[in-house]
Parts: sequence; C-alpha cells; structure tokens
Amino acid sequence: MHIIYIDADACPVKDEVYRVARRYEVRVLVVSRTFMRTPTDALIELKEVAGFGVVDDWIAEQAGLGDIVITADIPLAARCLIKEARVLDPRGNPFTESDIGSALAMRELMNDLRQDGTITGGPAPMSPKDRSRFLSKLDEVINAVKRRVRRDI
Repeated sequence: MHIIYIDADACPVKDEVYRVARRYEVRVLVVSRTFMRTPTDALIELKEVAGFGVVDDWIAEQAGLGDIVITADIPLAARCLIKEARVLDPRGNPFTESDIGSALAMRELMNDLRQDGTITGGPAPMSPKDRSRFLSKLDEVINAVKRRVRRDI
C-alpha cells in the first residue's frame, strides 16, 4: 500500500479518509492550493501547490500503482487511471478504465448544457448515505490494494 491522495480543495470527505487511513495505517497526502488544517498525525501530510490546475497536475504525476486518489475531477481521474492508481469520487463511486470514457463524455455534455442555460445548479449536497457508501468503498479499495500487494510479493 502506498498513498491515498486527496484532491482537497473541494473534498467533503477528508475526515472520513483520515479515519480509515488511521485504521489501516496508510499514508495520506492532502493536496491543496491553499493552507488547510489537517490532523496532527504522522500519517497525514498537507502538500500545498500554487497555481490553477497545479493540484491536478501534481497528483497525476505522483500517483501510480498501489495508490488511491480521492477526487470528483473526472479528467484527473482519467489521468490517474492511466498510471494504474485506484480512483474514488467523494460519494464512493469508483472510476474505472471501462467507464471513464463515458464519464468524460457526460461531463462534457453537462458542461455544454450548463453553458447554454438548459441546466442550472450543481450536484446535490452530500447525504449520510453518500458518506456511508464512500466509507464502504474506500475500505473495499484499500483491502483490494493490500491483497494485490501481498500477491505480488
């Protein structure tokens, strides 16, 4: 098991990641454009990077096989999947090689619909069910990565 990277600027499940990471003793890198408070814990580190889009670039360059990336950013998810990282969105939905193309296409369609005013507003607020699904999926992904690492040794 390597690292859990959090695309942190708009991530609503940071506390959940910290809790699970402590349980499994997994290192967490909270990547942000600005300072944000993180727990005082040897496993959790804040990485500040300056500039628009630099967070995504930094995570995409660092993440790889055995790592987990938490992001709602679909293009970032696609870049991380290419490097064989596992990717979850904050609602616990995994991004996979088989569905990233349709996710990118849907993102583009929704962007066009928002631009022409057909659709307004953003995603629904996080619900307790979303948080529960995220915790369950993160636990599942960590265990899958651990099994793979043991198998490869």
